[in-house]
Amino acid sequence: MIPLGPLGMGDIYGGAFATMGRCWKQLFGMALAVYGGAAALFAGVVALAYAAVSEHVDVLVNTSAYEEPPWEDIRPLIVAFVCVWLIGVAVMVLAQALLSAACPAVLQDAVIGRRVIFGAVWRRAWGRLPSVLGAVLLGNLTVFAVPFLLYATGFVLLMAGAATQSGATAAWALLPLLLLAAVPLSVWLWVKFLFAPTVAVLERQSPVAALRRSSQLVRGDWWRIFGISLLAAIMAAVAAYIIQLPFSFATLLPGASVDPDASPAQALAAMAVGLITFAIGSLIGQIAAAIFPQLVNSLLYVDQRIRKENLAPALAQAAQEVQAPHGAQHEPAG
Repeated sequence: MIPLGPLGMGDIYGGAFATMGRCWKQLFGMALAVYGGAAALFAGVVALAYAAVSEHVDVLVNTSAYEEPPWEDIRPLIVAFVCVWLIGVAVMVLAQALLSAACPAVLQDAVIGRRVIFGAVWRRAWGRLPSVLGAVLLGNLTVFAVPFLLYATGFVLLMAGAATQSGATAAWALLPLLLLAAVPLSVWLWVKFLFAPTVAVLERQSPVAALRRSSQLVRGDWWRIFGISLLAAIMAAVAAYIIQLPFSFATLLPGASVDPDASPAQALAAMAVGLITFAIGSLIGQIAAAIFPQLVNSLLYVDQRIRKENLAPALAQAAQEVQAPHGAQHEPAG
């Protein structure tokens, strides 16, 4: 997939596209299994939530368009919606972590020309899921904790200076400066921890050790890694937007066809059709947006190890063992 030496930007993007082309069954099969399972689980949660509040839904459905629905029937629906939303976020984070573990697992075999088997990729990704999930959560917590602490500091200063006009003016002037300081710090930490999921899979590290190892590999080459990974994320986002665009237009059609004086039942049915259409488009776009950046980040990890730790001879030896008789029994160099 790649030359076994220091990689340029073209080598990294070319390797990512080549991996997607040659291992598309494993990558997209894994993505469909992960997001399909997440969608099925989410549908089950929605069904349970509907069973719990179905009586209140019936009251709203039977309410005419000119009647005010009672708050006693609206409140359980709001609580159910919030619970379903929180569970949906948790399921999506779990699915994203599993896919973040699958992409390095695929690349581990593909980079040395080893045959990529779906079952082996699934077992390897599932076995490293706790570490990858921990690394992702700890990394994101650190990245988002920085602006939160800065904003909290600004809020405290604002409250403290509110007693006087000059103090309030100074506090309000300080808030934009805190924002300008928070964004670069968060981006800097995001790049520092970019390799943590890949390290957790390929080096079988714990979450904290994976964060430390990622920071070590990024050190001294931050700007290059930032530029390549940011461009990959932009490319994936544009591709996902283009994929989702037809579904977004299709989502508007059911709502546009509903009469303004329609009953709540008709409005709910139109909303359900729109949400299902939007969910299908989001799923396809999410798959396209998730795989490519993960492959690019994993190849950047390989490149950093080649440059800093002379990994190329070990990869070349592993590739020779794959080509030798019974070479498929050897594990690739990690």
